[in-house]
Amino acid sequence: MTDAPVIRTTPKLPLSEEKKLSSVKGDSVHWAVLYGVSGLFALICAVFLISVVVSSIPAWRHSGLSIIYSRVWNQGTNSFGALPIIAGTLATTAIALLFAIPIGVGSALAIVHVLPDRLRIPLSSLVELLAAVPSVVYGLWGLLVLAPWFEHSVEPGLAAVTGHKFPFQAPPEGVSLLLAGCVLFVMILPMIVALSRDAIAIVPHDQFEGALSVGATKWQVVRKVVLPGARTGIVGAVTLATARALGETVAVAMVIGLNPLFPHSLFSTASTLASTIALQFQDATPLEVAALGALALILMVMTAVVNWFGRRLVRHSAYRAGVL
Repeated sequence: MTDAPVIRTTPKLPLSEEKKLSSVKGDSVHWAVLYGVSGLFALICAVFLISVVVSSIPAWRHSGLSIIYSRVWNQGTNSFGALPIIAGTLATTAIALLFAIPIGVGSALAIVHVLPDRLRIPLSSLVELLAAVPSVVYGLWGLLVLAPWFEHSVEPGLAAVTGHKFPFQAPPEGVSLLLAGCVLFVMILPMIVALSRDAIAIVPHDQFEGALSVGATKWQVVRKVVLPGARTGIVGAVTLATARALGETVAVAMVIGLNPLFPHSLFSTASTLASTIALQFQDATPLEVAALGALALILMVMTAVVNWFGRRLVRHSAYRAGVL
């Protein structure tokens, strides 16, 4: 008589342990996917940055750091001085921000706290629509509509008011540094309005009503309650708008005149880094391509500095507001 075979079975885990094990495996897959996506993004950024740096090396070897501070940009003589182009980029951005920040923040305040509901929703939709308009449309509008108006009315009027003195001493030409800055202002305004509106809207309404109940005027409430509470979002909006203004290409190229000389007046034609790269890349020699790569690297550094400075301001504002 033979013994019956012994069947060994593994002990079954309790239901709670099975759920815990399944949850651990799911978390592992989740984190693996996140790390993989993050690593891929970092790899793409690194490859892009390295390719720009490598492509610009012949220009740095040819001209050295004089690319940054030299005043002559002439591809025919292989003279690559980007200082006038950098100045044009900074000037157009400064003009745009000079108008866009007060008008944009003021418009956002009006949309949230002044306008009735029947106007608030249509205006908010209009702002978002303007933010989605392609830049070439703004450039065409600036060239066909604003340029003749600037040449015959705006620029002569500004020159007459100031007695043809700096910065309005050049003959009016329509396409100019001033026109490019104004077109940029119109382009970045919807971004500042939309992002500032969202930042202002999340300030607790109880704080607004509480300040009014103790006798503060509406302007005092806006100045001492709403704006400090929305400071972080407003700074972020201005930072993003500045980065877009620095890198704008098509619209600026259509209205700035593309003159790589140092602008001596707001009526002067000029060039920006992005517009120079876009319009001089075609039929460029290898050395000229490297010089344009150096311009791209300079533009990336400027944008990185703006983003770093904006992040510092955001963190400082958050600390002051007690968020961090």
